Amino acid sequence: MAKNERTGKSAASTASKLLRDPKSATPAQIKKVAASALTQAPNKKK
Repeated sequence: MAKNERTGKSAASTASKLLRDPKSATPAQIKKVAASALTQAPNKKK
């Protein structure tokens, strides 16, 4: 993960909404939050 990678405002807002009311999530919102989390996960060392 690069040091300058940060969660975008839109992804952070969506994540906050999903944490408050998980049943209101659309598949697109879930995908956005998951993609953001995976992007920011540290790379595995080989």
